[in-house]
Amino acid sequence: MHRLLARLRPAWLRHTPSCQLCRAPGGELAICTGCEADLPWLTGQCVQCALPLPTQGLPCGDCLKRPPAFDRVEAPWRYAFPLDSLVTRFKHQGRWPLGRLLGEMLARHLAHAFDEGLPRPACLLPVPLAAPRLRRRGFNQAQMLARWLGDELRIPVQDSWLRRITDSPSQQDLDAAARRRNLRNAFDLGSQAQVAGLHLALVDDVLTTGTTAHLLARLLKRAGAARVDVYCLARTPRPGDR
Repeated sequence: MHRLLARLRPAWLRHTPSCQLCRAPGGELAICTGCEADLPWLTGQCVQCALPLPTQGLPCGDCLKRPPAFDRVEAPWRYAFPLDSLVTRFKHQGRWPLGRLLGEMLARHLAHAFDEGLPRPACLLPVPLAAPRLRRRGFNQAQMLARWLGDELRIPVQDSWLRRITDSPSQQDLDAAARRRNLRNAFDLGSQAQVAGLHLALVDDVLTTGTTAHLLARLLKRAGAARVDVYCLARTPRPGDR
């Protein structure tokens, strides 16, 4: 019966991918227009770190007082429902199709930004995981995102240029100062890294305080990188902000 019903569906419907969120017919990507509209799109934001703000085109107070080492963050969404649950299911439950969908949507966001004048990087660098955590999880979500972005945008991925050399405790419940202490001396450059004079882009899933991105960008710039941007799925608001 199901096969008969499938044959009776219109041709355009048979070849439309199902929405990964509600299973309704999707569009070009595996998400329907309703679910796509319900995602927490990031509008007003800091021009450097993408912190959600009520206005557009201005830096936040933190970036004015203590400028981060990275040059710009590009993120399509705020880290809020339902995007937060999608990232969690990808990152902690191995729901790779959800990660692929989010990666494709991030690639589409970046392609538009490039058309609007955002400089294209020479290569993408996924934020590394320490070896023990990589063994426990089985995959590095930042590396997967970087490879999907690289395929979609035709940008080389260098996933051995950055190394995490210490397996510090999780950053999830730490404030910015504690995160900096937690990550002290956590990263190093790989032996094959050749970053001098290059525009590079770090890839991660979520930017929270920006500590990891700042430390990695500082490491790269001290090695001679000309510019370091950050590409991620979502940016968290300040605690207490909606």
